[in-house]
Amino acid sequence: MQGNPIQWFPGHMAKTRRRIREDLKLVDAVVELLDARIPISSKNPDIKSILGNKPTLTLFNKSSLADPVVTEKWIAAIRKENGWAAAIDCSTGEGINKIVPILTSMLSDKITRWRERGMVGRKIKVMVVGIPNVGKSTFINKLAGARKAKAEDRPGVTRDTQWVEVDKKGTGLLLLDTPGVLWPKFEDKTIGENLAITGAIRDGVLDLESIAAVLCGRLRAMYPDALCARYGLSEISTYADMTDYELLLEIGRRRGFLLRGGEIDSERTASVFLDEFRAAKIGRISLEVPYDVPDTAEIDRPGENADDAVDKIESSDDVNTTDTENY
Repeated sequence: MQGNPIQWFPGHMAKTRRRIREDLKLVDAVVELLDARIPISSKNPDIKSILGNKPTLTLFNKSSLADPVVTEKWIAAIRKENGWAAAIDCSTGEGINKIVPILTSMLSDKITRWRERGMVGRKIKVMVVGIPNVGKSTFINKLAGARKAKAEDRPGVTRDTQWVEVDKKGTGLLLLDTPGVLWPKFEDKTIGENLAITGAIRDGVLDLESIAAVLCGRLRAMYPDALCARYGLSEISTYADMTDYELLLEIGRRRGFLLRGGEIDSERTASVFLDEFRAAKIGRISLEVPYDVPDTAEIDRPGENADDAVDKIESSDDVNTTDTENY
């Protein structure tokens, strides 16, 4: 992982970027999905310049795998800037019922103008963007209540854009699904490592054992108790003289991943270690933390802004979406 920037940019991704820019004029808002475990690394830096001032809802997906305290800090950071954000988990459906109310709050002025012009039946058109394997198609299918979007969870594999109509309980949405797109190269190797750790870059593009050792080092520094508890390790300080790779091998030894002659099966150890992290078997872990964001309780909350509107939605147990059927 040392040396030159990581090069990773299948040719179709340049085409996807152009397509997103062209299709942007067709939609009222954008939903950007991020991996709640790595919000910085899973946010394509080109997206901001492409989207411009288009209203955007940032969704921290896979929140059940991430540290909930850290996720709340990320959301608070966006709301502090009067942005719109929420935590969801497409695999469980958590937070999905809040999406339509949030979008209608975001677009309240535009929706009012539609009503004044007699545009009854106008659906909210939303583009869904995100890097490969972040859960865009699963999000659309969960929101639509049916398998309408073509899911392709192999990072680096694309498909055409597609419109998906959501007409469940009067939600009145048209979602534009887009292929996942990464950026030409990762100048910061940490971003490339994080994407490989979480599976956004398919296994095999980067050395599996090196990536697993990087993860081992992150966990020994950030979540030592969870690491020790999962793999029966002693106090983490006991292994202070070990490199991250040596600690990974110790995990393999304790799990009994041995080859003939007693040698540790490093490849199997790395594969299982990464799989268990991705499945949250080690614990709910976030690899990126907004250190410059104060605790949510300390953040000034201005008057009627994005923060207040989302809080009102999230405080309601019974979210009413019927008011969107005429949009």
